[in-house]
Order: sequence, then structure tokens, then C-alpha cells
Amino acid sequence: MHACLVRIGNSRGVRLPKNVIEEAGLGEELDLEVRDGAVILRNAETIRRGWAQAAATCRDAGEDIVEDWDATTDDGDWT
Repeated sequence: MHACLVRIGNSRGVRLPKNVIEEAGLGEELDLEVRDGAVILRNAETIRRGWAQAAATCRDAGEDIVEDWDATTDDGDWT
């Protein structure tokens, strides 16, 4: 599929056909990544799906103590 950049104020954008949006399952919020010269769009909800449950599981297992995550939290005076 071929697409062109269009002017949107001082920026540029790409118009995505409705069938592409539906096939990719894209919502209103997207995550944008540039990798190896390619622009990758992902539905933001897909990437974050399950985070709330993972955080609850971490808390229930007692693995949510920040001081245990990184030894640098007690490395000197940060004020």
C-alpha cells in the first residue's frame, strides 16, 4: 500500500484507511516507535493490557518493595 505525508499545521501525518485501522485493531491512543528506519504504530491498550493485574500479583507476592529493586536508592544524599 502506498501513502503520502500530508501537512497538519507545522507537522506532517499519514492518513490511514479505515480497513487498515480496523485490521490493526488501532484505537484512539497509539504507541509510536522508530526501529531500523521503520515507523511502528501499536494500539496503546494492547501494550499495557494486563499491567494492573501484574502489579496486583507483584504486591500480593510482596515483590513491590522499591528498595529491593535497585541498590542505588540508598547510595548517598540526593538532596
